[in-house]
Amino acid sequence: MKDLAIHILFLVTFGLLPACGLPAVIGPKPSGTILFRDDFSNPSSGWDRRWDSSNVTDYQGGGYRILVGEAHGVLWSNPGQRFGDVRIEVDATKIAGPDDNNFGVICRYQDSKDFYFLLLSSDGYVGIGKVARGAETLISGERMVKSGAVRLGQAINHIRADCFASQFVLYANGSRVAAAQDSGLVQGDTGLMAGTYDTPGADILFRNFVVSSP
Repeated sequence: MKDLAIHILFLVTFGLLPACGLPAVIGPKPSGTILFRDDFSNPSSGWDRRWDSSNVTDYQGGGYRILVGEAHGVLWSNPGQRFGDVRIEVDATKIAGPDDNNFGVICRYQDSKDFYFLLLSSDGYVGIGKVARGAETLISGERMVKSGAVRLGQAINHIRADCFASQFVLYANGSRVAAAQDSGLVQGDTGLMAGTYDTPGADILFRNFVVSSP
């Protein structure tokens, strides 16, 4: 098991969208209805595009890239949407950097201090957490736990996250790997996220982002 390095979450964060700037929430639809999708072929589709000396959040290589160049850092980006209950799916590949990392999706994003995150790591750990009023809590357990369903290293992982009512379920490559309950936030934006621990340089490429009704 390992601790989740989100305690300096706001040190190197791009792409913060205030809740007041988001579209009206999309109401309930039949299960499986596509609410939003992005293959990242259009660099004007709404995601953050920033580079600095060590960090990147941008469209690249037929996907969306997040490079975290700081130790114990986290970056994320949001497409500027608003939903209630959702199922989020995306393919993620570590293209460089340490296996000791974390990456995944965000749901019910209000602002930089209030959202949920569902994460894997390239060394096989999983976890679900929440940021509330700027304080991070892992809500799926005390620490991220090992899962044999996660493909290690630079393999592609298909991530699915169900955020339904007070239930949060994380899947890796079709297998349920973590679950949690929380009733704090009921709607908001989605997003992508990646982070590092002691070693900087986690470089994650996301493809085929789909949001649907759970």
